[in-house]
Amino acid sequence: MRHWLGLKYNSVFIDQVQKLVELFSSKRANSMANPEQESIELHGDEEIIEVIELNDNDDGPDNLADDMEDIGFEDNDEGWETEDEMESERDDSDLTFSKHTGSVFCVSMDPATNTLAVSGGEDDKAYVWRVSDGQVVLECTGHKDSVTSAVFSHDSSLVASGDMSGLIKVWKVETKEEVWSFEVGDLEWLEWHPCAPVLLAGTDDGNMWMWKIPSGDCKTFQSSACQSTSGKVLPDGKRAVVGYEDGTVRLWDLKQGNCIHVIKGQDGHQGPLTCLTCNKDGSLVLTGSVDGSVKLINTATGKVVGVFSLDGGKAKGSRNGEESNSVESVGFCNILPLIAAAYLDGTLAIYDLSTQVLRHSCRHEAGVVHLQWEESSSLVSTCSLDGALRQWDARSGKMVSEYRGHAAEILDFAMNREATVAVTASGDNQAKVFCLQRPDR
Repeated sequence: MRHWLGLKYNSVFIDQVQKLVELFSSKRANSMANPEQESIELHGDEEIIEVIELNDNDDGPDNLADDMEDIGFEDNDEGWETEDEMESERDDSDLTFSKHTGSVFCVSMDPATNTLAVSGGEDDKAYVWRVSDGQVVLECTGHKDSVTSAVFSHDSSLVASGDMSGLIKVWKVETKEEVWSFEVGDLEWLEWHPCAPVLLAGTDDGNMWMWKIPSGDCKTFQSSACQSTSGKVLPDGKRAVVGYEDGTVRLWDLKQGNCIHVIKGQDGHQGPLTCLTCNKDGSLVLTGSVDGSVKLINTATGKVVGVFSLDGGKAKGSRNGEESNSVESVGFCNILPLIAAAYLDGTLAIYDLSTQVLRHSCRHEAGVVHLQWEESSSLVSTCSLDGALRQWDARSGKMVSEYRGHAAEILDFAMNREATVAVTASGDNQAKVFCLQRPDR
């Protein structure tokens, strides 16, 4: 990213500085001269531009400061501006949603129409609002802690909001009424079933919960007593893949309630899982961890069929999570045999799926916290702790566009199906809507 800085001058400011220079120079010259000498000696063709009467009693620094005050700097906004002030002036967004009174932690768009967004934040609230004009459709209240998960159901008729304390609420968007709520342990993730009104959640105690909404019929999937850090329902709707704090990955049968595959030990990660996702047909799963590695798992066999890291080549995961570079987000390209991984050191890595070789390393100014591929192109978008949303061409590794406007880090973002609109959530208490422009559109 190229920093930009503009410095604005105005004629009043320049004149005032010149007067200060003349005043200070005259006083300095007077103090060095013979006190009894009253005449000014000229040399050559020098010309007197202006004679300033000096008072011998005015030579002290206090009086000089008074003279500076007499210059009368005008109180206006047209002087010097810092780099931060200039950077904050740039706003590429088309709309800013400012209802939140604390950091905005999460955002998603409704899958049915892509006309609504839901955002959750530090103010213990979630808002459903229109992307076109920012009008609030539904205010989700009653939470006890920061709302860290807010997602629409597959048909956009319901929205679920979950806070850090484990209180989960489900609202009917059309009637704006709360239809169900439940309290679990500390909430780690929240996910809707891809084709049914069924909600899944992972908690701090290692359990995965599944409820039918709004009846509340419940099933739990118990594992070892460590955090269930991330989860995803596979496209067939019959299985879910869950990652855990101890580096284990489990594949669950949602109907039978049993664990189909367990990936652990040398096959598992050597640190807590941070993210996971699946390809379009659910045959492959990508997992990322604080150990700095990305693993490719075949969901039919439960075997690890690929390992990726920034070490280069066919990389192997580090055993020491404290010294490694955490993977924050992973994703499959739909049209090319490529995957992407976002790292906390500011790297977006593009890997070849078949050879497991690093193709491109795309640098950011700060950690990359989320990535998303376009549905039908080789473009991948990222949001970063430096407050920018960027688009990259995975074929060349070059940045296609950059969007700014936030005054703090971007913590999450979502895109519509056509990848023409992105909604961001930021630590500056705002969510923003950006219209994504490309030359081929």
